[in-house]
Amino acid sequence: MKKDIHPKYYENARVQCACGNTFTVGSTKELLEVEICSSCHPFYTGKEKIMDTMGQVQKFRKRLAKKEEIRGRRKR
Repeated sequence: MKKDIHPKYYENARVQCACGNTFTVGSTKELLEVEICSSCHPFYTGKEKIMDTMGQVQKFRKRLAKKEEIRGRRKR
């Protein structure tokens, strides 16, 4: 391997989130600034909202209900 071509690796690089949370990781940058982390991400916090774009959620639920109805008829 060639010498002096690799960037410096920081084993304790600091990550700073917009929510105020900080933690350390390994990186080639000493400070990383992110907009969202596991402490404030809706999926991990349980505050996930279903974004309804043009009724997609309703369409899905309607198809699912129809499928369940058909399954119920077949079992009889």
